[in-house]
Amino acid sequence: MTTGSATARGRSQARCAAKSTAVAAGARAGFVARGIIYVLIGVLSVRISFSDGGGRQADRGGAIAEIAGKPFGAALLWLLGVALAGMALWRLSGAAFGQAGPDGKKVTKRATAAGRSVFYGFVSYSVLSYAAGDQSSGSGSSDENSRDVTAKVLDWPAGQWIVAGAGAAVAAAGVWIAVRALRRKFKEHLKMSGMSPRTHQTVTVLGVFGGSARGVVFAAAGGFAVTAAVQHKPGKAKGMDDTLRSFTDTPVGPWLLVFIAVGLVAFGVFSWASARWRKL
Repeated sequence: MTTGSATARGRSQARCAAKSTAVAAGARAGFVARGIIYVLIGVLSVRISFSDGGGRQADRGGAIAEIAGKPFGAALLWLLGVALAGMALWRLSGAAFGQAGPDGKKVTKRATAAGRSVFYGFVSYSVLSYAAGDQSSGSGSSDENSRDVTAKVLDWPAGQWIVAGAGAAVAAAGVWIAVRALRRKFKEHLKMSGMSPRTHQTVTVLGVFGGSARGVVFAAAGGFAVTAAVQHKPGKAKGMDDTLRSFTDTPVGPWLLVFIAVGLVAFGVFSWASARWRKL
């Protein structure tokens, strides 16, 4: 009986900690950090649109390197890494105890939160490692990483099926992200009633445009992975940088990349709005 009471008390304390002000503050800081990364990726993409970008990468690694090169860059990276750790912790609490909203305790929602917690935990670790002096961490090329991983997996038994399945999953996730943005599903997670009419309209435009652009990038990257699997050519797999650069090979030239880049900046700004109005 005593053990059961202690267990119940421990769970109650953990649940209270998950709903604490500190966890909420970490989540909001995480949204700010995510916004900074996407804004920088968008800006780097615009630079690449009409040149090679001066050797810069339009991906998370490029954004980290861009921050590191600024005054007080190391301190900013430490703040960014800690903020992303806050996001990971908030997602973990959602996986353990459910998220805000009427369906926040569904198994699918909690599983998604768990996956996001792992992702943001990895990103936080890579940023903090880079800030600590390990420049091989965090700023590595997403394109090289994608090709290396694809090459290794293709050598496995049924490797083509695994790569194709993973690529299809990423492409499907991209379509899902874009569709949800177009359907304005993000409004369910924001305190829209607390916004002025002009702010409401601005946040809606940012959410639709930014989310759709983000979805297109994911869908394209997934499509390249499927191509790599079908053709058994690891070089066909692309990270975010090469995926973005591929938009310049369309009939409209660099303008499609500019459009997508502006969309990524919009998603970054939308992330900042989420830091203010997200339901936690």
